[in-house]
Amino acid sequence: MKMKHEQPIGIAVNQLGYRSQDTKIAVIPGQGGRFHLVDDQNGETVWHGSTSPAIVDAASGQTVSRGDFTGYEAPGTYRIETEDGQTSAPFVIAESVYEDAHRALLKAFYYFRCGMALDELHAGPWKHEACHLTPAIVHGEESRQVDAWGGWHDAGDYGKYVVPGAKAVADLLLAFELYPEAFAQPLPLPESDGSMPDVLHECRYELEWMQRMQDEESGGLFHKLTTLQFPGGDVMPEADTAALYLSPISATATGCYAAIMAMSARIYAPYDEPFAASCLKAAERAWAWLAEHPDMPGFRNPADIATGEYGDGQDADERYWAAAELYRTTGEGRYHEAFQALAKQNAFGKYELGWADMGGYGTFAYLMSEREEDPELAEVLMRGLIQRADELAAVSERDGYGISLHPDQYIWGSNMLVLNHAMLLLIAGRLSGTEDYESHVHEHVHYLFGANVMGMSYVTGYGAKPILYPHHRPSEGDGVKAPVPGLVSGGPNKGLQDDYALKHLAGKAPAASFADVMESYSTNEVTIYWNSPAVLVLSHFV
Repeated sequence: MKMKHEQPIGIAVNQLGYRSQDTKIAVIPGQGGRFHLVDDQNGETVWHGSTSPAIVDAASGQTVSRGDFTGYEAPGTYRIETEDGQTSAPFVIAESVYEDAHRALLKAFYYFRCGMALDELHAGPWKHEACHLTPAIVHGEESRQVDAWGGWHDAGDYGKYVVPGAKAVADLLLAFELYPEAFAQPLPLPESDGSMPDVLHECRYELEWMQRMQDEESGGLFHKLTTLQFPGGDVMPEADTAALYLSPISATATGCYAAIMAMSARIYAPYDEPFAASCLKAAERAWAWLAEHPDMPGFRNPADIATGEYGDGQDADERYWAAAELYRTTGEGRYHEAFQALAKQNAFGKYELGWADMGGYGTFAYLMSEREEDPELAEVLMRGLIQRADELAAVSERDGYGISLHPDQYIWGSNMLVLNHAMLLLIAGRLSGTEDYESHVHEHVHYLFGANVMGMSYVTGYGAKPILYPHHRPSEGDGVKAPVPGLVSGGPNKGLQDDYALKHLAGKAPAASFADVMESYSTNEVTIYWNSPAVLVLSHFV
């Protein structure tokens, strides 16, 4: 069994480094005191400081203090040392530190591709053959098959799911809409053409798969495409040859699809008008299905399917998002009326950004729309967004590592919450015209790349101590020592939801409930929708 970097260690810093004028914080276990910034090349001390008063940090289970060296801006490679002998990993101070990681986080989606060979030119040693090309059986209609090849593998397994796929594409398209300059340089991809940015090429690969998932007869969306069971932990995608099944149509998948297709129609129009038109047509057809099915039950796996469920008891948030995007794209009053009615419901969060609650995307679409025709509703939504951002900032102020999670939020995929919160803080700041939240966003990024109780970068291939053994079947089965780069690990999970965690992590503090082993899928799996908010957040800094 592979294990590495499992115990919390030393002084925690952003192992990628710090931009010269950004907030720079080191988290130091213990009572604190004097600390030193040391030139890692010659050992000379270049900065002295005193930590903040120590606090007991409930999430990490540590007493910690914080050393602020924001005022030091000279480029170079450094480490933090204390007078009692603690030291940090080396890091840089530079004008730019995130460009390579940003590109890797985006390139990861290429490595998640299904249905095509990943060639050595674009995939390097992580190449593999084409996979999952057989038509899928429609569950419950065994004589009917649909050719729904393509798209992205969702996570460490090879399932493909509309709902989390829509969240991932939404994050990437939002990133492009807000920070187009961050995507000026090609990755490159096989489709790179010097005309359309590569982020749009990559999203299109998923969007075209989603279009194949729309039922030709009804316009609804099949919820997912998977085998009946997960394959073994080291099975490469091309060796996963079990029969593929389309799970039944769901309202949540159809609502997400209507939303993301309407959003795509708007974003792709300047680059490929026929594709944009196909997206809008698909969105309108999905909306018609939603209108015809106002009271659909939540999706649950059929009894013989054991792959990821992505179940959801209600679909108001997906309908809210779809109405907002269709209104923003078309300006049609019927979509505005539907949005206004859904906005009055309390069944979902208006500022959540996870696959189980998509309400935040609907709120963003409405507040960013130039078609706003209900200023009172917009004002209510904006006040709520600022209130939510202020709440997250207040939690960050109290947390020992500067992030916005309460101890009980270290759940499966806690790093998605970290990044979703950072994303919300950025967009709240942008829409309100304030920079008050930016220092908190810095600390969320620092946490991802090593300023955490584990002293690890939660991104494969990046940082002095990155995760090495993610729960990701291609990384386990390809014979390459290093995992696929640019993958965001799910992160600490106090729930003890796999056998390894149950045996080895019981009694750990919430933020320390993590294991860098393939076997701990509940802490160390990877997914497209943990990478996607990371791309958006880093886009702000490149």
